[in-house]
Amino acid sequence: MREQRIIPVYMITGFIESGKTTMIQSMLTDEGFTTGQKTLIICCEEGETELDSMLLKRTNCVQVNLEEPDELTSLKVKQLNNEHKPERVIFEFNNFWGIEMMARVKMPPQWELVQIICLADGTTFENYMTNMRRQLTDPMKPADLILINRCAPEFDKSKWRKQLRALNPSATILFENPDGSTEDGVSDEDLPYDLKADVVDITDDNFGILYLDAMDHTERYDGKVLRMVGQPFPDAQFPDGFYLFGRYAMTCCANDIAKCGWVCRGAQKPSEKGFIRLTAKAQVVTAPDGQPAIMLHEMSAEKAAAPKEKYVTFGTV
Repeated sequence: MREQRIIPVYMITGFIESGKTTMIQSMLTDEGFTTGQKTLIICCEEGETELDSMLLKRTNCVQVNLEEPDELTSLKVKQLNNEHKPERVIFEFNNFWGIEMMARVKMPPQWELVQIICLADGTTFENYMTNMRRQLTDPMKPADLILINRCAPEFDKSKWRKQLRALNPSATILFENPDGSTEDGVSDEDLPYDLKADVVDITDDNFGILYLDAMDHTERYDGKVLRMVGQPFPDAQFPDGFYLFGRYAMTCCANDIAKCGWVCRGAQKPSEKGFIRLTAKAQVVTAPDGQPAIMLHEMSAEKAAAPKEKYVTFGTV
């Protein structure tokens, strides 16, 4: 029997002027996303918000506008699938329609929802949270990515991030500044360990959080004394007196195991066996790729029991 072809479905949600069209344009012009697939864009919003016709033609896309919620039905999406025979589908969905209506629409059997991206405008975010919280936050609860754009310098990213994390513990949360740069809004106080302590103790289950945060916010660890359990892995590229301190992590699946950690200067004999409790001072250095990175300087080390969990997990803050 011929295997059924899966048609990935992406949902871009948000209020009017929240940046949905700009997001879709970015997706269509991203060479990592677009490789010529026939794309059906279903715009669920009152009024026509047409994407640039030349962009649609160049990227093999067709846009269909549904101006009223009652137009979005199981029969309609079936007809669109048969008419356009898309290889992927993008919904541009207005929050005012109510995200719950999507559960009532039966998608064609080949269509598979793979990502929900929820957008919000930072200049109106607090007003919506006060006066239209349900319409704003309901689409955020199942979202894979929550992006708050147009965040002025006074926008309290840490405060709102905590509320969004409570709504959705697993989503990626990003804040976009007026200059186009993005950040996660994580402050020192949000971390599950005390960066103000003389020695910052990292528990086994927070190793992954440290690893990710040290990549995203390298500067906050410069000069900090860290204490944690890991292995002094050997690395043929390192000279004597250096080793890779870290742990094994399951980065994707059971067949994708990799070491994660930092270069450490110290007296430990590198070994694939046994764990140590390392106390080390962190220093920001320039990595071979030109990016800032953390290097550890061993202060003391002692034998330690292996962590209860064999592999590092990358939790959310």
